[in-house]
Amino acid sequence: MSVVGIDVGFQSCYVAVARAGGIETVANEYSDRNTPACVSFGPRNRSIGAAAKGQVVTNCKNTVQGFKRFHGRAFSDPYVQSAKSSLVYDLAQLPSGSTGIKVMYMEEEKVFSIEQVTAMLLTKLKETAETAMKKPVADCVISVPSFYTDAERRSVIDAAQIAGLNCLRLMNETTAVTLAYGIYKQDLPAPEEKPRNVVFVDLGHSGYQVSICAFNKGKLKMLASASDAALGGKDFDEVLVNHFCEEFGKKYKLDVKTKPRALVRLYQECEKLKKLMSANSSDLPLNIECFMNDIDVTGKLNRLVKQNTSPLKLKKEDLYAVEIVGGASRIPAVKERVSKFFGKELSMTLNADEAVARGCALQCAILSPAFKVREFSITDVVPYPISLKWNSAAEEGLSDCEVFPKNHAAPFSKVLTFYRREPFSLEAYYNNPKELPYPDPTIGQFMVQKVVPQANGESSKVKVKVRVNVHGVFSVSSASLVEVLKPTEGEEPMETDLAGKEDEVCVLCFGSAFTKDGKEKNQASSAKKPKVKTKTVELPIENSLRWQLTNDTVNLFVENEGKMIMQDKLEKERNDAKNNVEEYVYDMRDKLHGLLEKFVSESVSILLEDTENWLYEDGEDQQKQVYIDKLAELKKLGQPIQERYNEAEERPKAFDELGKHIQQFMKIVEAYKTKEEQYEHLDELEMLKVDKQVNDAMIWMNSKMNAQSKHNLNQEPAVKVREIQAKTKELDSACNPIVSKSKPKVEVPKDEKAEQNGPVNGQEGTEAQPGSPEKGAAGGTAAPESAEGNKLPEMDID
Repeated sequence: MSVVGIDVGFQSCYVAVARAGGIETVANEYSDRNTPACVSFGPRNRSIGAAAKGQVVTNCKNTVQGFKRFHGRAFSDPYVQSAKSSLVYDLAQLPSGSTGIKVMYMEEEKVFSIEQVTAMLLTKLKETAETAMKKPVADCVISVPSFYTDAERRSVIDAAQIAGLNCLRLMNETTAVTLAYGIYKQDLPAPEEKPRNVVFVDLGHSGYQVSICAFNKGKLKMLASASDAALGGKDFDEVLVNHFCEEFGKKYKLDVKTKPRALVRLYQECEKLKKLMSANSSDLPLNIECFMNDIDVTGKLNRLVKQNTSPLKLKKEDLYAVEIVGGASRIPAVKERVSKFFGKELSMTLNADEAVARGCALQCAILSPAFKVREFSITDVVPYPISLKWNSAAEEGLSDCEVFPKNHAAPFSKVLTFYRREPFSLEAYYNNPKELPYPDPTIGQFMVQKVVPQANGESSKVKVKVRVNVHGVFSVSSASLVEVLKPTEGEEPMETDLAGKEDEVCVLCFGSAFTKDGKEKNQASSAKKPKVKTKTVELPIENSLRWQLTNDTVNLFVENEGKMIMQDKLEKERNDAKNNVEEYVYDMRDKLHGLLEKFVSESVSILLEDTENWLYEDGEDQQKQVYIDKLAELKKLGQPIQERYNEAEERPKAFDELGKHIQQFMKIVEAYKTKEEQYEHLDELEMLKVDKQVNDAMIWMNSKMNAQSKHNLNQEPAVKVREIQAKTKELDSACNPIVSKSKPKVEVPKDEKAEQNGPVNGQEGTEAQPGSPEKGAAGGTAAPESAEGNKLPEMDID
C-alpha cells in the first residue's frame, strides 16, 4: 500500500511519501521538490508542471494556472467573473452551468472542466510519487484550504478519482500543519492535563488561514479556524500588477491588459519584485525590455505593506507558541504584524513550503495498515455552521435546525428523528452566508423516499443520520423507518406517542435527545412501556448536490484522461526518437573530428550535416518510425567506423595475449627437448603435436600482424579481435591437456644442514617446501607471526 501526501497549492505542489526512514518530500524529474501547478496544451500533447511553466509566455493562451479557486463554482459566480480580467487564458460556461477552461488542444478548441484540469495535475504528481517509490500509487491524502465549502471539496474528490487516485482523506491545510508539528513532540501534556494551545498562521499564495490547536499526548484537537480567502501572495502580486498597469498607461500610453503575453511578463516581474521588496526597504526598480510595441518600460516601488490582522480573537496568555508557515509568510511586514498582534516571537520550526505535504503523508501513514505509526488522534472542525430545513405541515411553512455549528468537531455524525406519513425532503445549507467566501449557501437537497404510515394510520418514526465526514463534506448518510409490528396474541399493545407529532424532530448526539427547539427530553423519567416488536427498514435517499458531477460524467472524464495519458506517452516516444537522432548526429560529429578522425573513409560528415538540416526542416514533425529509420541509416555508416576504432584499441592487447601463450608453450617444448625431469616422461608424439601447434600459431600471428601493418586505419581490419581470441583459445585447447601431465616441480633446499640434523623430540626431519617456514638454527622451525604481526613466544629445544 502506497503512503502519499499531496499538497495541491495555488501556485506550486509538493508530494511527500512515507518510507522506512520516515517522511520524505520527493523531487520531480527536474530534481526539484516544487512542481508548478500549471498545465499547458499543445497541438500534439499536454505539458504539466515544470515543462508547462516554461510555456507560460510562449503559449500563454493555452497554459493554465491558478485554477484551484474555480472548483465547484458556477460560471456566473462573481469571483469567476472578476478573475476573468486578470487571466490570459479563456474561461467558458459548461452545459451544467459550472466553470470550464477553453484552450486549443490537438489543434481543436476544447473546454475542460476544473475537475479535469486538476486531474491532469494530480496525474503528474502521481507519476512523481511512483517514480520515487518505484511502485504504483493509488491511496493518498490530499490537502485543501480550510475555507473550502462542500461543493469545492467534492470537486477535488472527483478530480482525484479521474486521476486514478483513491483519496483516503481531504485534509485541511492547517490541520496537516498541526499534525506535522505535533506528532514528533515528546513533551506534550498528558491527556488529563491542560492542553498546550498553539496558533498556526498559514499565508500561502492564494489565502490566509489561522487556526488554534490544543495538543495533548497522542492527540490534537482543532479548537477554531478562520481565514481570508482574498489575502495571499497572489493578491500582493495583483496590487503590484495593477499599479504598474496604471503607471505604464499614463507614462507610455500602453494598455497592458489587452496583450496577454505582456501581462504574463508583468506578473512574472512583479513576483520577482515582491520577493526583493521583502528584503529591501529602499526604492527598487522594475525594467522590462521590449515590453509592448518594442517599447522598454521602467518603474520603481518602495516596500509593499498591506495591513493584515489575525481573524481570530483569543486570550494571548493561553498561547504556548505561534507557528507561521506558507510561501508568503517570508514577507517581513507580514511576520512583523502577526508577531505584534499575538505579542509573541514567531516560531518557524516547520518547513514553510513542505509542512502541508508532510502532514498529509503522516495522515496517510496513520490510515495505512502497512505502516506502524505512533497513535495520534485528530479532531478537526466544521468551518461554517450547517443547518437543515424542511416543509412543516403543522407550522404551515418551513422549519429549520442548525445541526453543526461553526467549529463543531469533525468528523461527526448525528441522528435526527422525524415523524412522517409520506416521503419528505431535507435541504442542507450554510446558515451564515456573510462569512462564506462563496455566493451560494446551498449544499444540496436530500429526498427520503418510501416513507409510509404505520398500520394504524399514524405517522411513522423516521431516523435520519447526518454526517460531516473525514473530507469535511456534509451528507445525509442513511435513513430508516421504525415499523411497529402487530402484537401477537397475549401481548399488550404499545402505548405510542406518535399521534400529533407530525413535525417533531429529535437530534440524538452523545446519547442525549434534543427537540427541535433544543429542550432535552428526560427519557429516564418516562414511565416504563411494555416491550413491543419493531422492525427497522432502510430507506433510499436521493441526493441532489450543488455542482456534483454525475457518475456517467466522471466515468467519461476517466476515459478521456486515459486517452490523453496515452497520447502524451506516444508523443514522448516520438520526441525521444527524434532526440536520439539529434544526439547521434552531434555525438558522431564530435568524434569524427577527434577519436574517430583516422578511421573515417566514407563521407559521413556530409550525411550528418544533411540530417541536421533535415531535423530542423522537413524532419521537424515526423512520425516515430521515420526517426527510427533515420537513426538506423546513420548507424549503418557510423557503426563500422566505431568498430574500426574499437578493433584498433583492442587488437594489440589480443596479440600480446596470444604471444604470451605461444612463449609459454615454447618454453615447455624446449624443456622437454633438454629432458628436464619435470617433462621427460611425456609422450614424444604428443609433444611433437604441441610443437607443431605452437609453430603454426606463431606463423599465423606473424602473417596477420604483417597483413594488418599494410592496412590503413580507415580500412576493414585484416584480422578481427575475435579471430585472435579464437586462435588463443584453440592453442590452449590443443596444448593444455598434454602439458598438464607434467610432474610438479620439487625444489631442493640449498641448505644441506637440514639433511645432516637428526630427529628433534622424536620427530624425523622434513624437507622444506616452497612457502614453508624456514628452519631455525637449533634444527626447529622459526616461530610464526600472529595475525597482529607480533611473533609468538619461542620454545627452547633440548
